[in-house]
Amino acid sequence: MNLFSVTAPLTIRYPSGDRKIIIEKFRHQQGLLFFEPFWHINGLDSSVHLIRGELSGDGPWKIADHVITVTACHGTDAEMATQLTEWQAFLSMPEQRYPGDDEIRYLAQKLGAII
Repeated sequence: MNLFSVTAPLTIRYPSGDRKIIIEKFRHQQGLLFFEPFWHINGLDSSVHLIRGELSGDGPWKIADHVITVTACHGTDAEMATQLTEWQAFLSMPEQRYPGDDEIRYLAQKLGAII
């Protein structure tokens, strides 16, 4: 399965064991560019990440000693499930504005994403 066609929420596990939810993902000339929840509030410096390397696999996926899986797949991960639930609750609030697809793609392209 192609990572970029997956619509389910994803989690990336760093070599250190740290994990992050992937909200937006893009091919990048150097690897994978991804946005984590609340990136549009917390700022690009802390919430948008470039993982350099070659992406492989068809689920789970690997890139530079990082592993990407479907969130809470094959047994539940309470911490990631909680973060995802908080993000989804935030998005459901009528007063919140999340950038549209064109705006997100434009920003990702400015950051080197291959669109």
